[in-house]
Amino acid sequence: MTEQAKTLTSNPGTEKARVIVCAGTPCVSAGALDIYEEFEERLSAVDLPAEVVLEDEKVENEGLSLDLTGCPGFCEQGPLVRIDPVGILYTNVTVEDVETIIDKTLAQGEVIEDLCYEDVSGQRVLRENEISFYSSQKRLVLDNCGYIRPDSLGDYRRAGGLKALQKVLAEMTPEQVCDQILASNLRGRGGAGYPTGQKWKFTLSQQAEEKFIVANCDEGDPGAFMDRSLIEGDPYRVLEGMIIGAYAVGASQGFVYIRIEYPLAIKRLEKAVENLREQGFLGKNILDSGLDLDIDIRRGAGAFVCGEETALLHSIEGKRGMPRPRPPYPSQSGLWDRPTVINNVETLANVPDIINRGADWYSDIGTENSPGTKVFALAGDVVNTGLVEVPMGISLEEVVNEIGGGVPGGKKLKAVQTGGPAGGCIPADELDVKVDFESLAEKGSIMGSGGMIVMDEETCMVDLAKYFIEFSREESCGKCTPCREGNTRLLEILERITRGAGKEEDIDLLRRLSELEQKASLCGLGQAAPNPVVSTLDYFEEEYRRHIEEQECPAGACRYLVTYLIEADPCVGCGACARVCPVDCISGESQEPHEIDQNECIKCGQCYEVCNFEAVLRK
Repeated sequence: MTEQAKTLTSNPGTEKARVIVCAGTPCVSAGALDIYEEFEERLSAVDLPAEVVLEDEKVENEGLSLDLTGCPGFCEQGPLVRIDPVGILYTNVTVEDVETIIDKTLAQGEVIEDLCYEDVSGQRVLRENEISFYSSQKRLVLDNCGYIRPDSLGDYRRAGGLKALQKVLAEMTPEQVCDQILASNLRGRGGAGYPTGQKWKFTLSQQAEEKFIVANCDEGDPGAFMDRSLIEGDPYRVLEGMIIGAYAVGASQGFVYIRIEYPLAIKRLEKAVENLREQGFLGKNILDSGLDLDIDIRRGAGAFVCGEETALLHSIEGKRGMPRPRPPYPSQSGLWDRPTVINNVETLANVPDIINRGADWYSDIGTENSPGTKVFALAGDVVNTGLVEVPMGISLEEVVNEIGGGVPGGKKLKAVQTGGPAGGCIPADELDVKVDFESLAEKGSIMGSGGMIVMDEETCMVDLAKYFIEFSREESCGKCTPCREGNTRLLEILERITRGAGKEEDIDLLRRLSELEQKASLCGLGQAAPNPVVSTLDYFEEEYRRHIEEQECPAGACRYLVTYLIEADPCVGCGACARVCPVDCISGESQEPHEIDQNECIKCGQCYEVCNFEAVLRK
């Protein structure tokens, strides 16, 4: 159990049993709300004993609460149900399991091991804090996620929320707030890693009748869900950091920019803003401090380029989201030409802890140049996908193998891609690299906003680079030629290579085009777009060469470079391959070896996937 969550269960009247149903987006999509409703209905119709013994701890059922919370991160195992205060975690729960949980766990104190997490060794792990997925994490930003009700201001305050804001308004000047954030060396978590305190001090120094603060929750990276989950699970933490930031820079109006694809996060954010207004933490003269601040929520239409700060500001103003040259920087001339400070939501979520615990406490976590923690969306070919928060400086190997549980299916790890579509690929033999801004950059990758995709041996690195370049081409705003035309030309070359029509000079051409786009693009998105090409060339050039020189895809992923054959000896003539073939190009009598007509085969690979006798070969 996390430090702040312990305060929830140690306060008078809160040591009762809590049935906690995860209501983050992954669990909701898997039926968590139906599970919650089933608990509601059944608990209202049963009389539970006043007290049971669960894992040698007494649990009081009198006053038992049933709560919906945000995402605790273990998305791979959802829907999740946890029994507190003992921390028994049930995974992959269904509506049918609810009756059993009530009858056995809440009524008799019996742990249902079949519902508990099964680790890679086959052992059942009963308590959440004993699961390897959580053991190497350090949850600061995500401390409340999975423990408090996201819409409850009371829960947030019982967990220590708003103390930092009260301290700032009662005891600190704006200059002192900026100095403390600067001393902590909190760096922007949106990808750039710029010192937050320095940005705040510069905005504070600007003389203007009106200033703005913006929280950036435009999270467009494929596979990324860090900011969404944070807003869904603990919106008050982000808003508290935002109000403190507004006080520090002198802003009187705030905006949260969040993409329209996040309906649950938007709903919970709107409720949190409403509750803060009602309780006097937003509006005129907040807590009699003289601070006037309101916060509006602006929905983005989903354009990836609006993650770039100047494009985001144009979108808030009602214009087309396109970046502009800098300087002037937003801190000088932002929204409607007024000084504007823009911070990623994870950056703002760090602020209350820094105010409460001090800059020295924060800077002692992580590394000297990259202090604190970082939230990642761990996805791809890994056993435990989900949301993780780790101290800066942890090795990539520990994240993938200890927290993530390694690559499933006995396959080998090939690479890890960090930083989203503008990030780089780090090969398996470099997994000792530290996860911090400088170390990842030295390996040709970036921190980015926090996407982390694990790839096994069946991933083609040329095809991967093509996927990300295609994404960047589609999402380019088209304003500058290097990005608009550069990504198009890069994609043409990569498509040619993956079709077996590559040329020897393509490798040099990819490098030169990438360098040009990196140097000449208008904004950071265009400048970073070629990173997947550059990093895969740096580490996997031989794979490119095999595509070009031998018309062969070693991973078997590029369909135009793959041939499927049926080997006669192991083929038992079961017909499974013929039944799934979409073009009927497989023939053969029952219990006799089958054949594939190479002239008709579209190389979809379905025959390879269904064969249980390893008779279908992929070459």
